[in-house]
Amino acid sequence: MKKETYKVQGMHCASCVATIERVLSKTAGVHSASVNFASESALIKFDENIVSESGLEKAVEGAGYHLISKNVNAGSVPKEEVMKMPEMDMNSPQHNHPEMEQEKQIKKMKLKLIIGGILSVFVFLGSFPEWFSFVPEILNNNWTLLLLTTPVQFWVGSQFYSGLRLVVKYRAADMNTLIAIGTLAAYFYSVAVTIFPAFFNRGGMMPALYFDTSAIIIVLILLGKYFEVLMKGRASEAIKKLIGLQPKTAKILRDPEGKPASYGAGGTEIEISISEVQVGDLIIVRPGEKIPVDGKITEGDSEIDESMVTGESMPVHKKAGDLVIGSTINKFGTFIFRATKVGKDTVLSQIIKMVEEAQGSKAPIQRLADLVSSYFVPAVFVVAVSTFIVWFFFGPDPAFTFALVNFVAVLIIACPCALGLATPMAIMVSSGSAASRGILIKDAASLEIADKIDTIILDKTGTLTYGKPVVTDILGDVLQISASVENKSEHSLAQAIVNKAKEEKVNLLRVENFQAISGHGVSAELNEKKVLLGTRKLMADNKINTATWEENIINLENQGKTVIISAVNNEIIGLIAVADVLKKESIEAIRALKENNIDVWMLTGDNDRTARAIALQAGIENVLSEVLPDKKSEKVRELQKQGKIVAMIGDGINDAPALTQADIGIAMGEGTDIAMESANITLMRGDLILISEVIKISRRTMRIIKQNLFWAFFYNIAFIPVAAGVLYPFFGIFLNPIFAAIAMAFSSISVVLNSLRLRKV
Repeated sequence: MKKETYKVQGMHCASCVATIERVLSKTAGVHSASVNFASESALIKFDENIVSESGLEKAVEGAGYHLISKNVNAGSVPKEEVMKMPEMDMNSPQHNHPEMEQEKQIKKMKLKLIIGGILSVFVFLGSFPEWFSFVPEILNNNWTLLLLTTPVQFWVGSQFYSGLRLVVKYRAADMNTLIAIGTLAAYFYSVAVTIFPAFFNRGGMMPALYFDTSAIIIVLILLGKYFEVLMKGRASEAIKKLIGLQPKTAKILRDPEGKPASYGAGGTEIEISISEVQVGDLIIVRPGEKIPVDGKITEGDSEIDESMVTGESMPVHKKAGDLVIGSTINKFGTFIFRATKVGKDTVLSQIIKMVEEAQGSKAPIQRLADLVSSYFVPAVFVVAVSTFIVWFFFGPDPAFTFALVNFVAVLIIACPCALGLATPMAIMVSSGSAASRGILIKDAASLEIADKIDTIILDKTGTLTYGKPVVTDILGDVLQISASVENKSEHSLAQAIVNKAKEEKVNLLRVENFQAISGHGVSAELNEKKVLLGTRKLMADNKINTATWEENIINLENQGKTVIISAVNNEIIGLIAVADVLKKESIEAIRALKENNIDVWMLTGDNDRTARAIALQAGIENVLSEVLPDKKSEKVRELQKQGKIVAMIGDGINDAPALTQADIGIAMGEGTDIAMESANITLMRGDLILISEVIKISRRTMRIIKQNLFWAFFYNIAFIPVAAGVLYPFFGIFLNPIFAAIAMAFSSISVVLNSLRLRKV
């Protein structure tokens, strides 16, 4: 199965979404299809062996819409056009074919608006000679008005006639159907009056023409759609910024045979297109340059600005052996790195794909809007026809005029654009805003569920703590001796002691006869003295008494620290305590979660004493200790059975089952790829404060969505009766179809503007 996001042109409301989804779901080979009105995209999962991208295009075209495939050779661009651009990589982010298609659509819409606007002004002026006496008499002629209105009706408003095809082919209706029938009714009635004036002439009075109504409604609705498209572009700026970050070239080092080689090995610097970079290439990056692709530093070191990926404003120091992320900025030093991921596999490409999928997915609350829209449009037709019948048979003279005006007003005012935009627009803006802070949300459902979280489980190692041991306490003058001996060991605790010595700039001494004693410690000779480093058991085996140091040892162990005892010639000279310490922000993050009335649990495989010592420092009361990796998901399930909405935060491979089991899985971006793949949300930097940010973004997004839905429902419920003329018998108030079109456009724009507030979360 292939899962891909495509742009879809021609959508106008939630009913369009339902129609395209129905058409795609009936297409052989399509497993699932989720269409998003706000981002004008379709997330399709399909079998390439059964249906091709061109097959998907044809299916959508048949419903009156246009799907833009990412592969330009699939049929959306003629081959002769592709041949004109041989130097361009058609799959590169710089090409961005869907965006080019959208720009072409905007230009076409703008041209139609200019021409349609000019013609509509002339039609309006010519329709009311009693108001505009300065207008030339030729504009007052019915045939002139017909001539001016026809291009507006059938060229400027051509996009709305796909709605008529839906009625005939699929027995469905959308916003286009409402607009097409409403404006065509006014247009053809006016045409009939123009061609057969005698038939409509009653009592020596000519009936009113509605060419102005037809033309102005089409232009106003198109104007509203134009502003809507422009503002949608602002909402999707997060994707555009991410794509714009990608560099176009890379400076690689290769030997005369074209193989990767550094300067010392005869390598020569060559500048190539980013699309030509291969895994294994050696790439040189100088100060101020962008890192072309993902890789691992082989020579040199530098400070790198990773804010575009992690949201962290401070540069990060990188040295040989450290990983670097493509498109981040090298601030100071020059270094060489080996490419490990290129093209679609880079971190930035994965981020772009994840944000696109999040913006194209649906939140559960959106199903309500989709369900309402599927019944709403047919119901509007019933109301409109009923309005026409009531006014025609029971209305005052001229009854037909009253019936026609109210019929058109109901159809125009009821277009469910705002209803279709209410949810996806907010999701699109908030997911883009979150991505700019280093929070990647995989789908809209996760964003909605995050609002309901009441319990959070935090993995200890690598999540609450740094995930690597560091020296916390040194009792006695033992650092130089201990580090000199441990420098021969590969154990993580030994490395912590050696790193501490390097920080303190302690010179290491030469040792001999080094020996690792499995599970207990190490021994060596230093200046002809026997040195032992390790546990109580190692001391006991060598008949060394620890009684005088026992109180210090117990005190350190009660703090959850591992104690390494140092002895020289069978006499203890000091202690070094090593621990996996809390991240600086852990305590503040836990406090923030508790202030949000969220129960916090710590999950770890450590023994209970060590676990509770760490939990006490972090301010966590609920501890799940000595949990084996394969049992973590069971602990999550136990809390879920108590009716809790659980979020699991982890970073390792052993956390993946628990991340999947939780209602929301949140992976630390510094962790493993499998943890990120299993999670619903990824924090691109290991900052637990971002968990509170996720909840804050979710709650604000849901508040905006509910506001949007309320006003969309309220608008339609309140104004349809007014359009039907219920106020006329009491107050003599009619809703002119032109004002109905203005109100409809304003409702959609207001929903978009309200959603754009989420950019400032």
